Amino acid sequence: MTSISQTAGRSLRPSSSGGFFRALASGAYALFERLERRSAIKTLNELDDRALRDIGITRCQIEDAVYGQVRAELTRYL
Repeated sequence: MTSISQTAGRSLRPSSSGGFFRALASGAYALFERLERRSAIKTLNELDDRALRDIGITRCQIEDAVYGQVRAELTRYL
């Protein structure tokens, strides 16, 4: 008598829990990124204008610098 493995009839598609955990990890990563950026903005806002000028940004460019929107402008000076 031969036996048939129970796994032979199962499909190879991923379970729905994999998608849930992937979405959960993605949300946690997005939250972590947001908290890190808010912390960077707070730290830069605590600097005086001279220190900001030393790193090549003005006070009105802080959020753009943290979110990477003035990168091309900053690399021109490096």
